Amino acid sequence: MKAAIYNGQKDILLTELETPAAGDNDIVIRNLYASICGTDAAVYMHGPNTGHRVTVGGEFGHEMASEVVQVGKNVKGIHVGDRVYPYPRLAKGDPRRAGTVGGFSEYVQIPNAKLNEQVYAIPDQLSSRAACLIEPFTVGFRAARRSFPKPGEHAIVFGAGTIGIAAAIGLKYFGCDRVMICDCSDFRLEKAKNLGFAVCNNGKEDLKAAAMEYFGIAPSRYGPTGNADIFFDAAGAPTVLETYQSIGKIESRMVVVAVLAGKRPVDILEMTYSQHALIGSGGYFPEDVRDVMDAMLSEKWDIESIITHEYPWEQLPQAIEKASRVEEALNVVIRY
Repeated sequence: MKAAIYNGQKDILLTELETPAAGDNDIVIRNLYASICGTDAAVYMHGPNTGHRVTVGGEFGHEMASEVVQVGKNVKGIHVGDRVYPYPRLAKGDPRRAGTVGGFSEYVQIPNAKLNEQVYAIPDQLSSRAACLIEPFTVGFRAARRSFPKPGEHAIVFGAGTIGIAAAIGLKYFGCDRVMICDCSDFRLEKAKNLGFAVCNNGKEDLKAAAMEYFGIAPSRYGPTGNADIFFDAAGAPTVLETYQSIGKIESRMVVVAVLAGKRPVDILEMTYSQHALIGSGGYFPEDVRDVMDAMLSEKWDIESIITHEYPWEQLPQAIEKASRVEEALNVVIRY
């Protein structure tokens, strides 16, 4: 089978490995499409330990839409020919393998496979190309859920990448009224705008003024500000938390989902006086898979439109390079 081996910074070996076989309790899947995660791009561009636990010398990739090609005799409810979404936290039987399921290899063995645990059926109405976005969208929907959104609330999302857009759609799905997406990439903001979101290039525009105009006015410790209840860091830029603490209204909250956010100084006294809340979000759970599929099937948002580039497997390194260029690409996928 075709296999991609991560060998370090800007070093991927495209090779062949023995195709796995299914034991009595296992299935083997053939990948149809794989999406490139921001952390895949990070470990490629910057080396190990800059994203998921991607092991040097091992297979990687985890955002997949796949087809079942082998089924063990003890497996129930899964059949050859079924299209499935492999749930990365359980697909290899080890949550630490969530980033290294093998999405950039042609075939993957799923041990002890159970429907709605290790794999989920992809509905017939959903294209395989769109289905490879299920995984990143579950990350965004989990983050949206972690903000405890209430119907009619307003939100600002920093980062117009796949996770930021997924979080914005999740916020709308959970009942938020108005959502604004901020980024410094006009290319990505145009994609967000086409999905129906207000946008702000906070590298060029006054975000506070834009928020006041779009959301209305609310009180903050520093005077009038935009009436946004929820803030999201899906960008990981050093200034995002500081911006929130300076313009967030009284009793607002921020969710951090960006894996590159790292350590940031927090003014705890200011947080206390402003009644602010800081919430972390990572990964996803089964309810997020169900909600994402429901949102995709609703067709309220043209989710597949965020895929800006598609490459054959043989051009995986070029695809990852493209995915890292925020002024040229949003979501990049591999086809088999």
